[in-house]
Amino acid sequence: MNALTAPVIHRVTALDLPVQPFAWPFAEAQRAEISAHFAEQQRKTPQLWNGRVLLGRHPVFDGDRFSASYFETDFASFLAWRDWGFPDKDVFNGFGMGALRCADGAFVLGEMGQHTSNAGRIYFPSGTPDLDDIRDGAVDISGSVVRELEEETGLAPGDYRSDVDWHCISTGSAVAMICILRIDLPGEALRARIEANLALQRQPELSAIHLVRGARDLNAAMPRFVTAFIEAQLASQP
Repeated sequence: MNALTAPVIHRVTALDLPVQPFAWPFAEAQRAEISAHFAEQQRKTPQLWNGRVLLGRHPVFDGDRFSASYFETDFASFLAWRDWGFPDKDVFNGFGMGALRCADGAFVLGEMGQHTSNAGRIYFPSGTPDLDDIRDGAVDISGSVVRELEEETGLAPGDYRSDVDWHCISTGSAVAMICILRIDLPGEALRARIEANLALQRQPELSAIHLVRGARDLNAAMPRFVTAFIEAQLASQP
């Protein structure tokens, strides 16, 4: 996989993502440099925590199924790999996203707070999978989306309806598995509801809520996999 690959969208209904043992050569060979890099990032952002995350290898799209092998590593290694331009091209960050779509057609996105590792970036609720997302030996992307959405916005499964398929946007170093979550509220009402929830949190992950109704609402703070997905959705409207 190439970190500079243009976005390709695959629409699937099945995700087959087993977690398997793997010693990541990149992490093992550059442990000292990775530790120094993480220490520097912690000085800038003290809230960073070197927990365990799950990254993917061997992505395969076959009909309506996406398969890949996941492995466990530390956040410091993931951060260095990301910040150094994805030097190991055989590894990708594969994560779920919940694309909130309101009754009036607006998409709802969140802006990451300054205390996070993606400060200022704007995208749908999501997170790199971790050990809490493993179910029966595989990564449960649906469960990850539910968890991240509730943590970031306060919305629970009863608040929305999930589409049955996944829009997998592959950009080389990342595969964003996006499920559309439909909610029976207009965009402004949902934004107000989420903002009220954020106001109750001591240190919310999100610093602002953005509505996207058309191409004019897209901007450079949104990752390419997000804008590619939204552009495709807007183009498919009658």
